[in-house]
Amino acid sequence: MQNLFIRKFLANKFFWFYLLSGGFVLCTALLGILVSSVSVPVPHIFYIIINNTFNTLSYEDIAPNVEMIIWNIRLPRVLLAFFVGASLALAGAAFQGLLRNPLADPYTIGVSSGASLGAVIVLFFSISISGLGTFTLPVFAIAGGFSALLVVFGLVRLSSRSLAIETIILAGIIVSAFISSIVSLIIALGDRDSMTQIIYWLYGSVGMRGWSHVQLIIPFMIIGTVILLKHYRELNALALGEDSAEHIGVNVTRGKTWILIGASLLTGSAVAVSGAIGFVGLVIPHLVRLVTGPNHMHVLPLSMFTGGAFLILADLLARTIIAPKELPIGVITALIGAPVFAFLLIRERLGRRGG
Repeated sequence: MQNLFIRKFLANKFFWFYLLSGGFVLCTALLGILVSSVSVPVPHIFYIIINNTFNTLSYEDIAPNVEMIIWNIRLPRVLLAFFVGASLALAGAAFQGLLRNPLADPYTIGVSSGASLGAVIVLFFSISISGLGTFTLPVFAIAGGFSALLVVFGLVRLSSRSLAIETIILAGIIVSAFISSIVSLIIALGDRDSMTQIIYWLYGSVGMRGWSHVQLIIPFMIIGTVILLKHYRELNALALGEDSAEHIGVNVTRGKTWILIGASLLTGSAVAVSGAIGFVGLVIPHLVRLVTGPNHMHVLPLSMFTGGAFLILADLLARTIIAPKELPIGVITALIGAPVFAFLLIRERLGRRGG
C-alpha cells in the first residue's frame, strides 16, 4: 500500500514541476553567490552562511573580508533578487487570472508606475512617518500602486462597461504616462545628486542593497503571498466569468478586492526596494501557465519560484555582461520581456480575429 502511494506520488507531474522549480532556484542562488570578481570556494560559502545564521561554526581559513563579501553583499543581493522576482511574478499571475488575459501585469496596467511615484516622493522629500520609520518607503509605494490601480479601473468603467483587456492596457498607458510626467517634474525640481539617485533607482536594480532592504520587503511579501494563495479558488472561478463564478457561490466583489490588495502589496513592496522592473510579471506566469495549465493552485506558487530564479539570473547577467560596469536589471528584463510581450499581443489579436 505504501509503495503504491509512493508510485502515484512520483507519477504526479506537479511533483516534478515543484522539484524542478526548487532545484532551479537553488542552482541560480548558488550561481548568484559564486560568480563575482572575488572567487570563493563553495564549502567556504556554506560555512559562512551557516556560521552567521546559527553562530555555531567557525572556519579559521576564511578571511574577514571574504566573509563580509558573502554575508553582507552577495547573499542579501541574491535573496532580494529572488523576493522581488517572486513578488512581481506572483502579482502578474494574479492580475492575469483576475482579468482572464495573459497580457496583464503590474507594469502594463500602471501599478508599477504608481508604486514608483509613491517611492520617489519619499526619496525626494526624505519623508519618514513616525511609527513606520524605514517602512515609510514600502507603505507609500504600496499606496501609490493601489491608487494607480483604482484610477485605471475608474477610467475603464467610465469609458466602457466591460473590462476589456485593450481598454485596461490603454488606461494603464495613460495613467503611466501621467505619472511619469509627475516623476519627471519632481526630478527637474531637484538638485543634481537627487536627480542622479532617482533616475538610477527608476532603472531598477538590486545592487548596493543590504539586509535592511531584505527586511523591508519580507513582511509585505508574506502577507501578499498568503492573501493570493488563499484565494486561488476565486481566481479559478473567475476564469469562467464573473456571472458563472457567482452562480457557483463565489463572492466576486470580495474575492476581487482581496486579490487586488494582495497583488498591490507585492508590487508596491518590490518596487520600493528595487525600483521599476518590468515584464517579470508578464513573461513568467504566462510561461508557467503553458506548462502547468490554468489551475491557480499550481500557477501561483510555481510562478513565484520561477520568477525569483529568473530575476537572480537577470541580475547575474546585469553585473557580469559588461563587468566591471553594471547594467540596471530592468534593462535585462526589458530586453527579454518586450519581444515576448509583442508576441503575446500579436497572438492575442490574431486569435480574436480567428487566425
